[in-house]
Amino acid sequence: MNEIELSPEATNPPAASGGVSFLYRQLPYLIVLVLAIVGVAYTNMSHEPLVGYWEFLTLAMGAVCVVTEWPKADDRQARVRRIIRQVLHWGAILVAMNIMLLSGVQQLLPSPATGLVLLMLLALGTFLAGLNLSSLQICFLGIAMAVAVPAIAWFKQTALFLLLGAVLLIGLGLVFWPRGRRAERAETL
Repeated sequence: MNEIELSPEATNPPAASGGVSFLYRQLPYLIVLVLAIVGVAYTNMSHEPLVGYWEFLTLAMGAVCVVTEWPKADDRQARVRRIIRQVLHWGAILVAMNIMLLSGVQQLLPSPATGLVLLMLLALGTFLAGLNLSSLQICFLGIAMAVAVPAIAWFKQTALFLLLGAVLLIGLGLVFWPRGRRAERAETL
């Protein structure tokens, strides 16, 4: 008689929405992608390669690979093997990046191209790590970084044209916007 029956909703609180949960799981990949694009943008503006930044980003991507794939390893030995493979993989990417940053190589490349080359090396390393780990998210991140390279180069070349196009569209909108409002008011009266 004193027992109170609880509904299933009361005993099991609602789970987090699927969209928020999905975004939370993808957050490490999104952060690395944003950091990579910010690094290229800063390198293009400052005309100096950010050696420490790219090294940090490479190590961060290696950490993302290990942490996100950690639960998929069956035992301690598999986890150790996975860590060793990732350390060797990202170490090779770091060596390739540092070769690109040598002064002799830098004389052959314009400064803005250095950021794009480093992003491409990071993209290649990320894609190959995704293949090695059989991770679709990491492969996609590598592809997204690789696609960002020509997109950034294209945007840099056409930025003035895009800015003028945006100003033209805003100007046309301002010219025709008041007329549409006046016509609506005239119809309602």
